[in-house]
Amino acid sequence: MRMVGGLLFVCHANLCRSPMAEYIARAMLTDMAPAADAPVAVSSAGTHAVPGQPMHPHAAAVAAQWSGESHTFRSRPVTAAALARAGVVLTATREQRGACVALAPGAIRRTFTLRQFSRLVTAATERGWPTAEIDAAPAERLAALVSTAGRARALVQPARAGEDDLADPLGQPLGQFRRCAGEIERALRPVVDVIAKPC
Repeated sequence: MRMVGGLLFVCHANLCRSPMAEYIARAMLTDMAPAADAPVAVSSAGTHAVPGQPMHPHAAAVAAQWSGESHTFRSRPVTAAALARAGVVLTATREQRGACVALAPGAIRRTFTLRQFSRLVTAATERGWPTAEIDAAPAERLAALVSTAGRARALVQPARAGEDDLADPLGQPLGQFRRCAGEIERALRPVVDVIAKPC
């Protein structure tokens, strides 16, 4: 897992939500960036992942719509080292956020649920708080965004229980996976807009 200062998505088994988020985020970032590759590293892992498993077929179908390929993906368990290297850790649920922080306490200020991070970034933007210098590199923008979200976390009204969690589509039909992917895309939009906006 090559992660230095990038986005690390974490769910339970690294078969559905986090790999879909990985593929969607990479596609969104690449689409906005002038270079061929995403401007920051993007990866995923699972708190209870069995290493080497292919993505769930429905998740793979959704991911392929974004990237054109998903058959090479293999699941991986989250590690303290990966959490330490990530610029921000975005989990599917509050439970997984807690598990990541327990594994790597030093990552606590950089660990959010995906929906929580999106909500905080949106709140900061609406308040006119600076999120990044216009001429900063994408990795620097991400670091500034994490700092701003941390500031917002202390001031913005907390969400109701469950509102920051992304429901697991496992066991549901393909349409539910597509709905989950739509929620991921909406949550990522304000984040990607800051990281990859043109200088």
